[in-house]
Amino acid sequence: MAASMDKWVGSAHLFVRAISGADVLPTFYRDPQLKPCVYRALRSAFAESIKDFSGVDILKIHCSDPDLIIQLKFHKEKKCLKFLQSYYRGKLQEALQENLKVFSSLTSLEPIKMELKAGAEKLDSFIQEEERCLAYISQQKPDHLRDEEITELEELFMSLSFQEILPPSLKSQLSSDPPILTLNSSPPSSGPPGISESLLKEDIFIFQNQQFANRKITADDHQKFAKLVSKKWKQVGRSLYLQTKCRALRDPFIDNLAIEYDREGLYEQAYQMLRRYIDSEGKKATVQNLVAALEDNGLISLAEEILGFHQSDLL
Repeated sequence: MAASMDKWVGSAHLFVRAISGADVLPTFYRDPQLKPCVYRALRSAFAESIKDFSGVDILKIHCSDPDLIIQLKFHKEKKCLKFLQSYYRGKLQEALQENLKVFSSLTSLEPIKMELKAGAEKLDSFIQEEERCLAYISQQKPDHLRDEEITELEELFMSLSFQEILPPSLKSQLSSDPPILTLNSSPPSSGPPGISESLLKEDIFIFQNQQFANRKITADDHQKFAKLVSKKWKQVGRSLYLQTKCRALRDPFIDNLAIEYDREGLYEQAYQMLRRYIDSEGKKATVQNLVAALEDNGLISLAEEILGFHQSDLL
């Protein structure tokens, strides 16, 4: 019997959002400087609410506005039961609300709400029926390992566990000062706040003997890329890595992503690859880098489509 219990594995997705529906949490998590702070808040809240985080893994964190979606893997039934009890008693929500204020400078964060799913099953409608919830969670067997980005965040979390909580006087500076926690930080600028952004707006690059204003990749660019890149999305992803050294696109991420979204097809695979690049690079995820990667792979017509070649991007 004991051997059987040791093999218990299950998975669930925790959806977290601000009650107003604003995309505050995804926005903060997409910011490379604040992402480790949000992760630390999540990780600390889980540990506080269930007392011991061993036996529970965060496999992946998705941004799907206005939700932050956390995929959890449970290695023990008892640990999963503790999580469920903490969830329906409100302890997890309370701990997360407080830790987000502490670690993410969200001192005025409005109340958050949560939803728990196992596959397509919404567990909140019968959340206090513990055996039923455990049964649904145990039916979900994760088919992939922990996301590489989460592994890096976890290592960072463990290495910085000795640090004291930031004083309130410093929290408001997180978005402009050099961050204490960062995965993809650039060397601090000696100029005044906002100078790098203004320089970016004035930057130009050459494509097909024409000058174009450099800018961040937009949602429209993202959609066009996913629809039109087809089977070459992997090659473009690898070109982006070679150009930018984006840690989120290192091997074996691209191959893992292809497997994870195989059922959804090429559009979703391409969309998620570029989403990861944008989330990781922030302001550095520019259309110039994307166009260069497309050009490297002979996708000139797609680059022209994204630039609106004969439209307003032309200077």
